[in-house]
Amino acid sequence: MARSFPRPSTEAAEALAHLGRSSLHELSMESLLQSLVDLTTSAMPGNSEASVTLLIEDVPSTVVGTGALAVDLDHAQYRLGDGPCLHTARTGVLTEIVDTRAEGRWPDYARHAAERGNLSSLAVPLLLVGEEQISGSLNVYARTPEAFDEASRTVATGIAPYAAVAAGTVEAYRSARRTADNLQVALGSRAVIEQAKGILMERLRLTPDQAFDALAQASMNRNVKVREIAEHLVLTGELRLQPDPVRGRPLPPPSSSGPADRRLPDGPRSAETVSRGSVSVRPRHS
Repeated sequence: MARSFPRPSTEAAEALAHLGRSSLHELSMESLLQSLVDLTTSAMPGNSEASVTLLIEDVPSTVVGTGALAVDLDHAQYRLGDGPCLHTARTGVLTEIVDTRAEGRWPDYARHAAERGNLSSLAVPLLLVGEEQISGSLNVYARTPEAFDEASRTVATGIAPYAAVAAGTVEAYRSARRTADNLQVALGSRAVIEQAKGILMERLRLTPDQAFDALAQASMNRNVKVREIAEHLVLTGELRLQPDPVRGRPLPPPSSSGPADRRLPDGPRSAETVSRGSVSVRPRHS
């Protein structure tokens, strides 16, 4: 006997038809992802809201949402550490809550959801090809109980692959942007550290290694980054050696320099020892 499949609702059928007609190449990935969750809510019953959760190395975040209810319920699960969207993202299994008022798997979350007016929900896994540390979920939150039937589940699972591609691309771009920003910061830090080393090498006749050791020791003594020590030296000509009385206190301006600070002399010195405070670096002999 041939298997009969449920007939999609008019809204669901129109949603899938609209997705097929869409000129996806004309949209940015962020715009496409927003369009997909908007399309999901228009096709789903129960006055729904939708969102997309990405789980990156088990750290969840909401990439896009259609309203405050969806974002609030996502974040409630993140705070609690579990819930339908996190369960789906972690297991790759479609998860449905038929009625939050009678849900026993996640009672704390379900109580919060019911109080916020969400009475049923659907979480559809997003399969991100080639991403071992990233998974996701397309989340649908309805304001009526037992909102989803086989037809609406079919539509949600039909939209999910498009959402997976868009979400994966968005995260890849953001990751590349973060890497580029971090690289820019690192390059800037390296440049100022090299400047500071040059000052120490020129004025105290230190080797490159000795110059860096002096900066590193000052960094440890003062509990600040080497870059901050280097920036202060480049700007003021002073190597701050001893820690401040209050841990984490910013470097004071040059006018407040005292016995814990050593202003570097102009011109090289052949027998100078930087020893005030805890740093002691002897320059090489010519």
